[in-house]
Amino acid sequence: MKLFIKYMVSLRCKMVVKEELKKLGLNYAIVELGVVEILEDITQEQREELSKNLLKSGLEVLENKKSILIEKIKNVITEMIHYSDELPKVNYSDYISEKLDYDYTYLANIFSEVKGITIQQYIIIHKIERAKELILYDELNLSEISYKLHYSSPAHLSNQFKKITGLTPSFYKKMKQKRNKNLENM
Repeated sequence: MKLFIKYMVSLRCKMVVKEELKKLGLNYAIVELGVVEILEDITQEQREELSKNLLKSGLEVLENKKSILIEKIKNVITEMIHYSDELPKVNYSDYISEKLDYDYTYLANIFSEVKGITIQQYIIIHKIERAKELILYDELNLSEISYKLHYSSPAHLSNQFKKITGLTPSFYKKMKQKRNKNLENM
């Protein structure tokens, strides 16, 4: 039996879910971002208990098909941008459509209807979050970051970065350095 869980986006979330399943004596085959495959059928009582316990940690067991599909889309995007070493060589729309085995137009329409933004806008927001992480790690320069995130140029990344955050990447990096310097002087 598969369950879909909203807001399950990190290794820590996976650990929380595994712990809750263990408490209920439920055996699982898979615990991935947003998805749990339980080996046996669960009772309504177990399902409610799991939902209640996960909610305490900010996780939500999804019930309706649209919510489940939206969560699958978000998980594919999160995995693609934050947990893959390389972004796909095909268009994001083709990649998402292929991963979920749905027509992209259908996915895009449902996503926009429910989330109020397009899949493309959601991808851009996540790419900028990833760029912020990479800037803070200070291991790659802006050209390398823009290449890694499939931007056509560092200028394109900088423009989107400023549009989303209100800051330039270099100012964002300076803010981090200034904050670190202030912490050292305490």
